[in-house]
Amino acid sequence: MKKVAFYTLGCKLNYAETSTIARKFEEKGYCKVDFTDTPDIFIINTCSVTENADKKCKKVVREARNISPDAYIAIIGCYAQLKPEEISGIPGVDAVLGASEKFRLIELLDGFRRPKQAVVFNSEITEVKKFNTSYSLFDRTRTFLKVQDGCDYSCSFCTIPLARGSSRSDSIANIVETAEKIAQTDVKEIVLTGVNTGDFGLQEGERKERFIDLIKALDLVEGIARFRISSIEPNLLHDEVIEFVAQSKRFMPHFHVPLQSGSNKILKMMRRRYLRELYAARVERIKSTMPHACIGVDVIVGFPGETKEDFLETYKFLNELDVSYLHVFTYSERENTQALTLPNSVHAKERHERSTMLHSLSDKKRRSFYEANLGKDFTVLFENDVENGQMHGFTENYVRVTAQYDPVLINELKKVRLHSITDKGVVDVHEIDEAVFSH
Repeated sequence: MKKVAFYTLGCKLNYAETSTIARKFEEKGYCKVDFTDTPDIFIINTCSVTENADKKCKKVVREARNISPDAYIAIIGCYAQLKPEEISGIPGVDAVLGASEKFRLIELLDGFRRPKQAVVFNSEITEVKKFNTSYSLFDRTRTFLKVQDGCDYSCSFCTIPLARGSSRSDSIANIVETAEKIAQTDVKEIVLTGVNTGDFGLQEGERKERFIDLIKALDLVEGIARFRISSIEPNLLHDEVIEFVAQSKRFMPHFHVPLQSGSNKILKMMRRRYLRELYAARVERIKSTMPHACIGVDVIVGFPGETKEDFLETYKFLNELDVSYLHVFTYSERENTQALTLPNSVHAKERHERSTMLHSLSDKKRRSFYEANLGKDFTVLFENDVENGQMHGFTENYVRVTAQYDPVLINELKKVRLHSITDKGVVDVHEIDEAVFSH
């Protein structure tokens, strides 16, 4: 029995796809093992959102070759679709498979016998039309369920449409069937994922179903206690979605809404499909219906043409906005993007300084959000990753709670009262002697 190990870089969507591919291997009689357990085969699922992700891929390949010098190494994912020839030249790589081919790698790489030169299976991205159902399982307490793939937007900084193709979706019927299958396991929470999740409903270029119809159908699935919506564009986060989540017992009051910039000038240069006024209105709508809701924000610093004044406009906008945390990305140049042609590049040092400022603001926002929830009762789902005798979990509104490890509590929903935050974030709860907020 050959041993196969997987390594995933990037987003929740990649984790869902890696898990699905891993199950295909197990169905064929392969033994899934840890990365360090001298595998016969390594499958590395890559990201290419930033230059750093490309460097990480190369580092993982080197480490894999050190662990198992004779193992077969296959590279899949966004980086593999964008730069197959470049990856095939990395020492130690045996195969590169693009977006259309990665789900057929067992078939395409028959026997996994190492070739003299790396083989490449990579279709043009315009030929990628099929939607492949994917979900993670047994990797963690929460399951990531892919409902949408690809993107029809043309943001000037983004390579994702080039890596994943045009927008396409699963059907509501198939997603519900998959959710019901997941409900037969021990999983208690499903996170809906996609490249442009709110664009759900496009099948073969035509809109067949709506995102609001999907979440209404999933809300009826028995056996799943929680659903979360992953990142959703502000122009696609319609009032009916917000209002439905507000009254749902299964969809959590947690939204992650990309902003990218608080400057309308920069938003237009980024070719985003909204202005800051619409974003502010979405935040106000969420908070007016769910005052305790958690709102996460994606923001990019150092975009070409972003002056100090533009950045300070973003900082002030975010500082005054009732949001809970920030995911800060430092702009990096990507080939074949329109942003590369824009003048007035921001110096790397300035990009770093702006990133540092927003990370500090994020810490302040998160602590303020936690403080606003003190004294209130929530339910925590404790997860199965344990480190240094500590386990952690999340409330409905994504407050992170950690506690002394207790095997009885893993994957259990427990009522807690959020009592106080110290330097370590200590919180008193009903059923546990001690728990802490993790910064």
